[in-house]
Amino acid sequence: MTNLMHKPFWVLAADAPQHLAEFYAQLSGCPLPTPAESGVQRLELPGAGALMIYRPSRQRPQPAQPGRMALALQVPDLEKAITTALALQGRVIEPPRQESFGREAWLADPEGNRLLLLEPAPYSAAP
Repeated sequence: MTNLMHKPFWVLAADAPQHLAEFYAQLSGCPLPTPAESGVQRLELPGAGALMIYRPSRQRPQPAQPGRMALALQVPDLEKAITTALALQGRVIEPPRQESFGREAWLADPEGNRLLLLEPAPYSAAP
């Protein structure tokens, strides 16, 4: 039997794929994508696979939806990541808060898609 499964990736519909790809590239530290003739932008996210950003068909538009699934980026410094996102036209939806697993903040990217920024709690070995 042939294995038809390929490496999974994220897909994100966007009105301005190049602009949104630049936002995620700068925020995650990926190389900036080169403009693609097809309009599909591909980013290789460190440790998270690929993010494909595309413009949906005008005959089948994809409205922005909050939903329960969102892209999450692990960051070493939450405040610095939020400052960078705001400078790139992102906005804070929920301010930073401490959780048992670390500090998190929910943002919206420039097109309103939900994005979780996570600064993990320092690992401590059991005594």
